[in-house]
Order: sequence, then structure tokens, then C-alpha cells
Amino acid sequence: MNREVILYIGMSVDGYIAKEDGNIDFLSIVDAPNEDYGYYSFLHDIDTVIWGRKTYDKLLSFGIDFPHKDKKVYVLSRTKTGSDDNVTFFGGDIRDLISSLKGESGKNIYCDGGGELVFELLKYKLINKMVISVIPHLVGNGIRLFKDNRPEQHLRFIRSVSFPSGLVQLWYENK
Repeated sequence: MNREVILYIGMSVDGYIAKEDGNIDFLSIVDAPNEDYGYYSFLHDIDTVIWGRKTYDKLLSFGIDFPHKDKKVYVLSRTKTGSDDNVTFFGGDIRDLISSLKGESGKNIYCDGGGELVFELLKYKLINKMVISVIPHLVGNGIRLFKDNRPEQHLRFIRSVSFPSGLVQLWYENK
């Protein structure tokens, strides 16, 4: 299998993944019984996860069981090194990490934020596919999914799926 780097993330209609203080409560407005928006099916083809440190810290603040114990998880950090029970901290060049992972056999690589990680991946054109779930909410300001000053890139539309909650999921391939 040719491993792909896939960004799978939610954002507001106005392009934010979090409020200025990191609050992501607006994502829960689309919570619906028995609806996972294809997430668990998506996870079936993933064996590696990459997060930014702020995203990892946010996950820890929820006080829930670690969701990806069955996967290799890397957290990009300029300050933390080594590993803990769940993740390996990586402070090097993201290009080296992606190149190394793609050189190994395995399933796809899941990237889930935050904004700094997405910026670095786009800067070096390392994302193969994007699955963006657009939440029917206007945040107004905060942490944008796509920061300015990244290279222009052409995307190929794969599909869109709309749900009764108002969430619209957009699938793109980075050409």
C-alpha cells in the first residue's frame, strides 16, 4: 500500500479550527446519536497519527482514555522529547518524519491539527488528501485552519457528503 498523508479535521464555516483561547466547543453542535460522520471507517485505513503539541495537550485536557492506543502517534514539539505511554515526541524537520513514515510499510497517516502542523505540511506539500468537515457555525476569530503565506496548491475534488446536522464533509486530493 502506498501510504498517504491525510488531513482529517473539522472547521467552522468561516475557517476556524478553534477559538482564540483554543476552545473547540462549537464542534459539538453537530453531535448526533449514532452519527460518527465516517470517522471510524476512516480510522480503519490508518495506523499512524500526527498531532501538533497544542492539539495533544487539548486532548489530554478532556480527561478521556487515549483514543489511538492501537496506532503509532507522533506529537510535534519544540520542547518535549522522548515518549510517554501513548506518543513519541518529534522535534525535527516534518519532511524527515513524513519521508521516514512513507518509507515504511503500513496504512495511511492521519493528521489532525493544529494550525501550525497543517501549515508546515502544506508548506512542504506533504498532504495527499484532505477531509474537511465544515461545521455550520461562524466563530468570528480564532485559530484558522489555513494560515497565510503557504504555497498555492491545486486540489482535485473527490466528493462531498452532507448530513442532517448541517455538517458538510469535503474530500480533496492534493495534486
